[in-house]
Amino acid sequence: MTLGAPLLATLAEEGERRSQPVTDWAERIGWVVGLLLLVALVYWLMRQGWKWRATLQSDLPAPEPQPEDLPEDPAEARLAFTGRYHGTTVAGQWLERIVAHGLGVRSRAEVTLTERGVAVARPGAGDFLIPADAVLGARLDKGIAGKVLTEGGLLVITWRLGERTLDTGFRSDRAADHAAWVEALGHHLPAPLAPQPPADGARPSHATDNATEPEGAR
Repeated sequence: MTLGAPLLATLAEEGERRSQPVTDWAERIGWVVGLLLLVALVYWLMRQGWKWRATLQSDLPAPEPQPEDLPEDPAEARLAFTGRYHGTTVAGQWLERIVAHGLGVRSRAEVTLTERGVAVARPGAGDFLIPADAVLGARLDKGIAGKVLTEGGLLVITWRLGERTLDTGFRSDRAADHAAWVEALGHHLPAPLAPQPPADGARPSHATDNATEPEGAR
């Protein structure tokens, strides 16, 4: 009896040690399953938010497709670069992303400036054209659509699509190219209308109604 009690205690301790790893594995599997469910929930919420935003932007017209007559040799274009398309937002609101018509998809991009405008070719995403007469300006910036880079690391083009004013951001593989694009797009804007001369017989706008007539005309 005296020897049997320690032996039983030893066997019980050994059994507990062997069952402990099994308990640990069950707990770990539970944590992993819970984490996967959490990730799936976050992904689902993001997808629903994306669809909701696209529904709100359903009135936005599709951008023009990239023209088929682009120069095959980049040297023949006015300007061209290869880099990344970082997204499009409502102008002046760098977090208000536009997702309609595939404009919310970040991708590689080949960007070409021609007489017709800025042609954007995106492998794996939709190509589009920013027409020359829709361009409102261009600037260097550091953030768009939630993406933040170094100061001046983004080329942002402001343009009109339908009734909305948008900002579209690119980053060239050679960031030093951005300044040339800002200057070129500034010259690419439509020239302001010159003041029109008054019609024949019309009084110039600076003339006054009480102007003194020559004495001989009285």
